[in-house]
Amino acid sequence: MATAEGEQSVWQGFKGFVSERFRILDSYRPYIRRDTPLPSWSDADVQEFIASDPVHGPVLKTTRNAVKFLALGGVVGAVSTASFAWKYSKSPHGAALALGAGAVFGMSFGQEIANHSLQLYKLDTMAAQAKYMEWWQKKSEGRY
Repeated sequence: MATAEGEQSVWQGFKGFVSERFRILDSYRPYIRRDTPLPSWSDADVQEFIASDPVHGPVLKTTRNAVKFLALGGVVGAVSTASFAWKYSKSPHGAALALGAGAVFGMSFGQEIANHSLQLYKLDTMAAQAKYMEWWQKKSEGRY
């Protein structure tokens, strides 16, 4: 029985370790674990929230602008690494792998550029997104 207790304590320790690392999911738990999923929203809905919430609206707008940096970084990274790989190897699978890796690396660099240029590190972007999800849930249920 000592083995079962040891395995149980190891499992509890692992669960504690993982739950500490992914505590950010606590903000989204009410919207993820639902019996019926939230309906889809449009850009007009997001713009309505941005206009209606003076605290979290500008933060959400800045966060949405950061996506442009990620997309541009992903495109530049993908195209440049794939073209470099194709130019020097003429290998289709090598170019395809370089395309995927370049997209990931480019998006990472784009995120860092957005983080510094838009000063996202000063903003609580997760709170703004969670507030939007709360607002959308109330609006979709007809409470707004």
